[in-house]
Amino acid sequence: MAHHLASEIPAHLLMWQRVREYAVPPSMIETATARRAVGDWAGACAAARIDVDLDLRAVRNRHGTELVAHLRADLRRLAPDLLRWHMPRIAPDGRLRPGLTMSLAGYRTSGDTTPLQLVVRTPPTWADAGQRMSLALWEGPGDSAAVHHPHPHPDRRFRLDLHRHLWDSGLSGDLARRCGAGGAPSMTPPDRPADHDSPWAVARWAAEAELLLRAEGRPRGAFTVRRGVRSRAVLELVAPDDSHAPMFRPLREALPPQEVAALPVLPEAAARVLPDLELLRAGLVTAERLHPLVAAALTASGRVTACGPAPVTGPVPEPGDPHRVECRGEVHRIALRDGVLAAIDHDPAELRREELLVALGGPALPCLRAIDAVHRNPEALPAVRERLGHGDVAGALAVVVGLLGPGAVLRDGPLREELESAAARRIDQGLFRSGLVAVHPGAGVAEGGDASGVGHAEAGHRPRLNRHTPHEMRRKRSGRARPRLAC
Repeated sequence: MAHHLASEIPAHLLMWQRVREYAVPPSMIETATARRAVGDWAGACAAARIDVDLDLRAVRNRHGTELVAHLRADLRRLAPDLLRWHMPRIAPDGRLRPGLTMSLAGYRTSGDTTPLQLVVRTPPTWADAGQRMSLALWEGPGDSAAVHHPHPHPDRRFRLDLHRHLWDSGLSGDLARRCGAGGAPSMTPPDRPADHDSPWAVARWAAEAELLLRAEGRPRGAFTVRRGVRSRAVLELVAPDDSHAPMFRPLREALPPQEVAALPVLPEAAARVLPDLELLRAGLVTAERLHPLVAAALTASGRVTACGPAPVTGPVPEPGDPHRVECRGEVHRIALRDGVLAAIDHDPAELRREELLVALGGPALPCLRAIDAVHRNPEALPAVRERLGHGDVAGALAVVVGLLGPGAVLRDGPLREELESAAARRIDQGLFRSGLVAVHPGAGVAEGGDASGVGHAEAGHRPRLNRHTPHEMRRKRSGRARPRLAC
């Protein structure tokens, strides 16, 4: 791996490096792949922490067996761990983009103008403990199945129905061609040369825009690319036919904002460079650490060298050599004994005397101070936080057990606070999943109501901002107002 100074590495690459390290652990990939290999798509979703909110029997009764056959075929091809790998994420922690409904596939039904869509949803920020997602079938604007979700309609900017290779195990080999790693020709305007260091995949926009416009029933025309919060490029696809390579150019005539908002939006998966390619180019990740399907696709294209199989277990430290501490002029050992971290070079009677002395206000032995530091604020605390933030509770507990042993009693301190906070946030996630609470539990306090905020949500009240309002809601409400566009 290449050596880089932290100041030279873009912040978004550092974020993606942490995401690739912690968000989709190898144990999840192994379990989900094993379940998918035997046809258990629901078990694969459970292994990837994806809740299934669809009933195939009910779908068959409403829409017929033909549609269910197509839906079941897609579910069997779904690689939920690969879907989680490619999900949109937000800075700075790299967590899943909250409150998102993203289309995976569409299904036409007789007599309906709006096709049914297989969608994946992410919970709002206040209920994102565990970083769980849900799989559902969106049946149109009148669908009330996800009425408690903040954005139940499929997002136009974040969609994967045109990029099935990012979740379909049978099409994952197309990744190299679609992301530009295979060297496929692609045309850009003469005045817009491709920049290999830019996160924007400008060289792919023409070909991807052609697919987008054809899916929208438009052989050619204008489309938009969102470059930032308030930055949007309005472009025009020209010569998208069989005899000419597609090209795009800036739209010659300015359009009113309402017409710009109605134009097709280039999906984020097509607008940006694949994060794995950026990480490989920067030397921040090796091919062995990529998802096996991603590594296989890039290896087949010649973009990366051959890589071995992905490790089947996470980077959990094993209790090998004991810790060594300088204590009273000697080097003492600290190791696990009977499932508890102990100073093994001190006899039990001496340790009991020293613990009594500490209880009376005296100084502690260096060995006891080292054990207390490991319990309260260990060196592995950042790794535990990352795992808990990405929902890998099992991996975080494995790190703690490897440090302290399975029989240790966790003392007060940052480590215990992190574990307790993660457990408490799971309650909010459960309330959201059950539909009992549709807004932030602290939102109702702003109006003097109960903490659930259910009464104010049902009455349509808009609570005032005060010191009781949750930080995320206060930041969103206090920002400059923006038009609520679908993109």
